This record gives sequence, C-alpha cells and structure tokens, in this order.
Amino acid sequence: MIEILPESQDNLVFLRAVAKLTDAEYQKLIPELESLLEKHGTARIYCDITEMEGWELAAAWDDFAFGVKHWNDFTKLALLGNQRWEELSVKIGDKLTKADVRYFPEEEKEAALAWISAA
Repeated sequence: MIEILPESQDNLVFLRAVAKLTDAEYQKLIPELESLLEKHGTARIYCDITEMEGWELAAAWDDFAFGVKHWNDFTKLALLGNQRWEELSVKIGDKLTKADVRYFPEEEKEAALAWISAA
C-alpha cells in the first residue's frame, strides 16, 4: 500500500509505503501526483519506506516511467528507510534525475523532515 499522508501541503507531498507495493496501488497514486504537479508545477517528495516489503515489477516499471515523464518536475526527494539496498538505490536514482535525492536512515527522520521542508 502507498498513500499520500495528510501532512502534505502545497507542493510538499508526504508518502508512506507499507507491505508490498502493487501496480494497482501505484496506478491510483499517479493521477493524484499528476494533479498536484499540474497545480504547482514542481513537487518535493518525502517517502517513508521503512515498512515497505518490495514491489511488483509492474509497479517498479510505472515508477520508472513516471519519473522519466516528470524528469524536471521534482526538486527534492527524501527517502526514509532501513535497508542498505534502499540507500544504494537512492545513490543510483540520484544520477537519473535532476531532483536532489537523499536517503535517510529511519533514526534520522527529523533530519529528513527538516531537509525536505526547507525550500
């Protein structure tokens, strides 16, 4: 499951992913994010993946395609996680987007929130 959290405001989006992310869930999220981008032009994303257990291949592909389509639309992405592979994927992902992408271990949640909130 992935959801937009109520703390989201303006172009700052708070997401939380829990369990295994499915293609159907991602397909539901995409229009919400596109609506936000249409309204604000750009977005900053904070995503808590500390309880995520992976994702379906189709959902991963959707994420990649969405990222390519909106290459210039994200300015910052903070990923809060607890797995070494998540940190490594952020390092790779940072090279594939114009956004400033950073990984924060679960115990650095406050630092992640401060960083993503700074304009």
